[in-house]
Amino acid sequence: MITERDLLEAIAECEGTPKPNANTCVKLAAYYTILNNMREEPKQQMIADYSYDSAPSIPYSNSEFSQIVEEKGIDKVFPVLDELMSTIGVLNPRLYQSVIRKLEEV
Repeated sequence: MITERDLLEAIAECEGTPKPNANTCVKLAAYYTILNNMREEPKQQMIADYSYDSAPSIPYSNSEFSQIVEEKGIDKVFPVLDELMSTIGVLNPRLYQSVIRKLEEV
């Protein structure tokens, strides 16, 4: 089983690469995603315990994304979005911060 220490060592190795390439970035994003998921298990359980069934169904737009959220439900979609945001945070920190700011303003 992969340990947190293994991941931190792999992250340090990637971050210490003198000339990182796309492959290094992909590895780094994967390591951070795994690490974040390992650390956020209680948060995931809290999300799973919340009942979204009582929330009204609101179509946000006609986009493919909105339709999938409507069909699958936020409780199934949220973990995928959380993983995506973690990856964006590693690959494009400016985009990540922009989305976070917009969410804080909601």
